[in-house]
Amino acid sequence: MLKRLSVFLATLFAPAAALADFPKSWELNLQPPAGPLAEQMVNFHTMLLWIISAIVVFVFALLVWIVIRYNHKRNPVPSTTTHNTLIEVIWTVIPVIILIVVAVPSFKVLFSQGRIPEADMTLKITGYQWYWGYEYPDQDGISFNAYMIPEKDIDPSKGQKRLLETDNEVVLPVGKIIRVQMTAADVIHAWTIPAFGVKKDAVPGRLNEAWFKIDKPGVYYGQCSEICGNGHSYMPIKVRAVTEAEFTAWVAEAKTKFSHNTNFTNPVSVAEAQ
Repeated sequence: MLKRLSVFLATLFAPAAALADFPKSWELNLQPPAGPLAEQMVNFHTMLLWIISAIVVFVFALLVWIVIRYNHKRNPVPSTTTHNTLIEVIWTVIPVIILIVVAVPSFKVLFSQGRIPEADMTLKITGYQWYWGYEYPDQDGISFNAYMIPEKDIDPSKGQKRLLETDNEVVLPVGKIIRVQMTAADVIHAWTIPAFGVKKDAVPGRLNEAWFKIDKPGVYYGQCSEICGNGHSYMPIKVRAVTEAEFTAWVAEAKTKFSHNTNFTNPVSVAEAQ
């Protein structure tokens, strides 16, 4: 118990940069943003946190003051006042101002998510039970499937993470606006990477769109965020963000590696994954 408490306190007071781009035990706060969308969300979340904290402190202090000042011992004859115009105006106007302060950046975040800017490249994603299929239309149609690596094959010495590693990585360039097109072949899935600020449903028979830009190289993880069946927790997302030169080299290699990619059957069963 003492060990868990120490881990909790260390996480609570750790700087944001120390938090990783994948879920960790006892983790608090949001994952560090890796792009403009996620950065807007983190800033909005931080603003809300300060507003909520101020309201909680004010209400708690007000309750304490009322209990102390107006208890029966100190105030044996209660006031019969029923209305106070000034107070009623104040507690109406201040919440309205707070709502306006919250609404303006909220609409800005929603607008940024919904408006797809002119993209530098497109990534098409298809959700299957239970794995992801990827296609690069702008790179001569490179396509492959990404299956979760079973827990028994995970090698922690290589930095591999349980339930998050895939046999094939999605490789994307940094500094580019990437349009994502999503659909599904069976049931509704949701492609989500918190560090990118992206969470979009993949719906059968429908093509949804989203976008993001990655600001810094690294490996980013996500998972399906729509309950899609008993293999829902076994379809992770792994994206490696690289420089433009490294991406060009990967494309040349991937054209050969995935030129005969016809495997659309998941080789990892749910039982094996568990």
